[in-house]
Order: sequence, then structure tokens, then C-alpha cells
Amino acid sequence: MTTPAVIIIGSGIGGATLAAALAPTGMQILILERGDRLLPSAQDRSDKAIFAEGYFRPEEEWLDGEGKPFNPGNYYYVGGNSKFYGAVLIRYRREDFSPLAHMGGTTPGWPISYDDLEPSYGLAEKMYSVRGQIGQDPSEPAHSSGYPYPPVPDEPPIAALRQRLTKVGLHPSSLPLGVDLPLWLTRARTPWDAFPDTTGGKMDAETAALKLALLHSNVQLRTKALVTKLHTGSGGQITGVELASGEILSAPIVVLAAGAIRTAALLLASANEALPNGLANSSDQVGRNFMNHNCSAVLAIHPFWTNDSVYQKTLMVNDYYLTGGPKGEPLGNIQLLGKISGTILRATTAMPRSVANWVARRSVDLYAMSEDLPNPDSRVTLKDGQIVLDWKRSNWEAHLALVAKLKAKLRRAGYPIVLSRPFDRRTPSHQCGTARMGNDAKTSVVDIFCRSHDHPNLFITDASVLPTSAAVNPALTVAALAIRAAGHMKRTEFA
Repeated sequence: MTTPAVIIIGSGIGGATLAAALAPTGMQILILERGDRLLPSAQDRSDKAIFAEGYFRPEEEWLDGEGKPFNPGNYYYVGGNSKFYGAVLIRYRREDFSPLAHMGGTTPGWPISYDDLEPSYGLAEKMYSVRGQIGQDPSEPAHSSGYPYPPVPDEPPIAALRQRLTKVGLHPSSLPLGVDLPLWLTRARTPWDAFPDTTGGKMDAETAALKLALLHSNVQLRTKALVTKLHTGSGGQITGVELASGEILSAPIVVLAAGAIRTAALLLASANEALPNGLANSSDQVGRNFMNHNCSAVLAIHPFWTNDSVYQKTLMVNDYYLTGGPKGEPLGNIQLLGKISGTILRATTAMPRSVANWVARRSVDLYAMSEDLPNPDSRVTLKDGQIVLDWKRSNWEAHLALVAKLKAKLRRAGYPIVLSRPFDRRTPSHQCGTARMGNDAKTSVVDIFCRSHDHPNLFITDASVLPTSAAVNPALTVAALAIRAAGHMKRTEFA
């Protein structure tokens, strides 16, 4: 490849989607990925390898807010964390873009509206071949285009659950999913949630966006290319991208899409004499406002009903997304997990083998998710080069209320035993917010097109830029923002 016009750091949803959207311009694009491709193996569909042995987890440690080390649940492969995601590609709701009063405080809103992003949502749904159905969910915002494919079908036990939830007054709807179900099941009959995709059955960043980008000869992917520092020059220009090997690359446009924590860490690690607080950080907002959804697993059990579902994850409930609190505050989203096995239960609880197998055979497994609110003291910093993640969980009362309402509805729906367990900080539940978007350079890191306020040739297109976490999976919103940023680049940089 000749000297690139664009260097993209990271091949996850934000980086790969941007590359796919820019590829038709003919501009030379270089994608740098610190990891390598995931290849088919005996471990990629093994619940024991994934959940009990942590086979795919990185061999690294971060520090929490108390200075205690922990092993993070981030992944470094081509496609990023999306290789393991649940393939839920749902839009933020219209109301998420405006200030909302929650039990734990009021969100700041976004500098753009849902209508500003709506066309890009449609393009992202097309790029990721989303399966869904409009009209079932009372919180669904307006779509200017339909889903490319019909929804992934419920398995019989889940179809029965849908009927039971409807009878108790809820409005279950089909999850928008990026899954080619026949292709996924051809490899092995397992869930896709938390299982890595090595055969193209899940529409992750590699399978969908990166595949499209690499159809163009002007796009190149370079693996095992760990970026350690960005260099700056006059006028705040990013003049170099330094790799761990010491090699320095340059391009007129540099895009950072390494994930909310790694992006912030790289900007902070790139501090120099002129910019001692790190790059893109004149606002002192880099690393701040870290958000990580409040999540719990909720298992509904009936001793005489068996659940022989393979994948399970096909429906959601948003009846409490915009209301449900004591003063009508939003509580969050409910969706199904991938089917829990006895092996997974034994790996995450103290259940004996026989009990875990019995529960897994009879449970329907749900995922309750509530919004974590931005807090400048919830942040990513560095200590002697090591990442410190001081997550200050917020809005927890709303999450407890959501779990309580879900449990009550499940009991009314006929499940006498309902168990719940919150996810801890080792689970990357949609990390976002460390390089927030805004109109004011004094209080934000990037503008409404994801361009750094401080460095005119630096863009950030991962979940770092999200001003709020909302209470749904962020992947589609990250993809839509990347498509919108690409459109802006085409008009202003490549016209």
C-alpha cells in the first residue's frame, strides 16, 4: 500500500464500520489491529473453555478504584469485542437523546437528535444484515427504512414465554439481531451470546463491516500492530502513530477506535511536553464519564417445564424502558440471554454440578439492563502505564427496581422460582463515555461528527464518544455514528 490517507486504530464496530463506509472513496485506508484473527478451534464453541477456563480472555491486569488488580473482560482480536457480543443491534430510543430524569439523576442529553442519526441507523442495519420487526415494541422510534430481514424465530419454549409475558400485560418484541442462524448452527448447536464467531454466522465487525471494507483494494488490515502513542505537531495535528515495535506511521487523517477504555488510555499515554495531560484533553474530559451498564442475569424456573432451547436470545421487553419508577422514572431494558448451561452456572456460581444441571434444564434466562449515568469521577487513568478503571456505579436503585418488577411479572407468568445475580466489573457490559461528544470544547472531547476539538485530523469512532449509555446495547449506535462521521469526512476531507 502507498502512504495511507486514513489510519484507523482498532477493527471493532467503530473502526470496521468507518472503513466500510469510507472504502468506496478510493482513499488509501490502513486499519491497525493489535490482535490477530480468530480461527476455528475446539474452544470456540466450548462453554467450558469460554466460561470456566477463560480461554479467550487477555493475559493482562488492570487496577480498580482501590488499586486492586483484576483481569478485564476485553478481547483483542480482529473484530474487537464484537467477536463475542450478543449480536443485538438495537437503536437508542428517541428519548435517549434528550435529558431524562432517572432515579439516580438526570442525563445531560446529546448534542444531536435521534432524527440526526436516524438515516445512519438504517444504513448500519443494512450493513449488519439486521433481523427484526417494526411495530411490536411500544418504545420503538420511527424508522425511515425497514429491517433487511425478518426476525430470528423463537424456539418453542421462548414462543411460550412470549405468550406468558403477554398474558401478564407486557409487550415482548423481537430482538433486532445480526445472526445468520442456519450458518451459525451449522458450525455447532450453541448460543451465540459470548461465543466467538469463527465461521461468519454472527454479523460482528469482522464478518459484516470489515469484510465489506476489504473487498476494496484501497483498504488494508494490519494485525499484531499495537499502537502505543500518538505524536503531535504544529496546529495540533496528529503527525505520527507509534507502534510497540518503534515504527512510526503517518496519515492526513487518524481515527481512534480502540474501545472506550483503550482509547482513553492511549490518549493519556500520548502526553508530551506541550500537552502534559494527554491528547484531545484540553477539556480534562478524556477518561472521565465512564459508563458500564447496570446488568443482572435473571433465571425463571419451573420444576416441571423444561427449556431445550439452543440459542434462546430472540425477544426483549421495553415496558419499563421509559417509565416504571416511583415517579415514573425509566428503569431499563429486559432481553433474553443466550441459553445458560450447567457448565456456565458452575463457572459463575457455587452451585453443585447436579443442581446447576437441573436449574439450566428448567430455566429461561433473562438479562436486565439499566442505564449507568455519566459521572466525571467515574474514570480511566494510568498509573505507571497500567490502566486504572475507577468505575463509580450509578442509578443502582433503578436497576434493583427493574429486577424486582421483572421477578414479579415472571412469577405471575407461572415461574415459581426466580433467581437473580448482578454482573460485576469483570464483565464488559457495554463500556462507553470516556471521550464524550459535545458542542463545547471546554466540556467535551469530540464534536458532533466525532472530530477531536483539539486535533483537527483526529477522529474517534468507538463507544468513547457516547454522551450517555442509554439502557440498550450500544453496537448499532456506534456503527451509526461511524457511518455519520464517514459522511462528514467525505464532504470535508475527500471532496
